[in-house]
Amino acid sequence: MKVTYDSHTDTLTVILKDVQVVESDEGKAGVSLDYDEAGNLISLEILDASKRVSDAPKIEFQATG
Repeated sequence: MKVTYDSHTDTLTVILKDVQVVESDEGKAGVSLDYDEAGNLISLEILDASKRVSDAPKIEFQATG
């Protein structure tokens, strides 16, 4: 998984699986969802991230289990 924040475009991108995007959809306004050929969600992009995500430039990761 890869998470990036681009301050120039104010975009937060989460890549769950690095494979070819076959279909994209706007889940809600300002959130793009990408799917592989099997229909699995492989990435999402949040536009205007600083308005939608708490402290977008600071990315934290936590594993449980």
